[in-house]
Amino acid sequence: MPRAPASSQLPSYELYGELGRDAALDGLHLESIADRSRLHNWEIRPHRHAALLQLLLIERGSARVGIDGRELTLRGPAAVWVPTFAVHGFGFAPETQGQVVTLDQARLRKLLEGAGGLWEELGHARALPLRRGSAPLSGLRSVTGALRTEYAALHRWRGQALDGAVLMLAALVARLPRLVEESASSGAIEGRSMVHLARFREQVERHFRQHPPLAALAEPLGITPTQLNRLCRRHLHCSPLDVLHQRLLLEAKRELGYTTLQVRQISDGLGFSDPAYFTRFFRRLTGRSPKDWREAERQRDAG
Repeated sequence: MPRAPASSQLPSYELYGELGRDAALDGLHLESIADRSRLHNWEIRPHRHAALLQLLLIERGSARVGIDGRELTLRGPAAVWVPTFAVHGFGFAPETQGQVVTLDQARLRKLLEGAGGLWEELGHARALPLRRGSAPLSGLRSVTGALRTEYAALHRWRGQALDGAVLMLAALVARLPRLVEESASSGAIEGRSMVHLARFREQVERHFRQHPPLAALAEPLGITPTQLNRLCRRHLHCSPLDVLHQRLLLEAKRELGYTTLQVRQISDGLGFSDPAYFTRFFRRLTGRSPKDWREAERQRDAG
């Protein structure tokens, strides 16, 4: 497997190979291992996700797995859990079979509110073989199957069914043993940077509707706005303000796509001073007005 490049050059993707792509509006993306890895000659180079978590359920074949400095080889059936900001890469044997479930951090965090430490437990990587016929393997197969069924369908209460399956998936993953951590890490500074960025994401998630100034986002982290700006540009390749704006944009798209709220109501709910300002903001980031974007999405869904 290719060695990870220096951290300042390490790519931070949404999905692998899709730099800058919006997170899925559903907060969920499903595909087979082959769907993406075949496009890259079965080699997924080291990278990380700033706002996504992933489960890889390897059914058949083998994979060389690199995750946060650890290297191991797994033969299916096996499971790999990748938290946000974990550096990871894979080399799959050709025609390896399995599933990849990608979850948006914000939606998962909201689902797990009050779940008694479950969110924190999901911050630890996992990578392990699973015994055929075992309860962990059966459970993961069942819940990924349910996710595929509901994800592709338009049944009533689809969102609730997906939320239930995601909650089950989170609990099953958290019960798996953690990847053994190094006793002494030479990347302690890098680790602190990732902690700061994860906490910054949490601050954005809690307060994006209030459009907080940069100082208000940096203060709870115990760092200066200049330090926060440097961290974001180094690891996320954008400014902290860009992160805040992309979170506002994602919520705007969700409300335009999944509700019948008027543009004025969405603007008010997202903390904009007036609908005209919201429309300019949306057009600057998407190239279309909120009304035009909503109509295009409806036509795409109808098609």
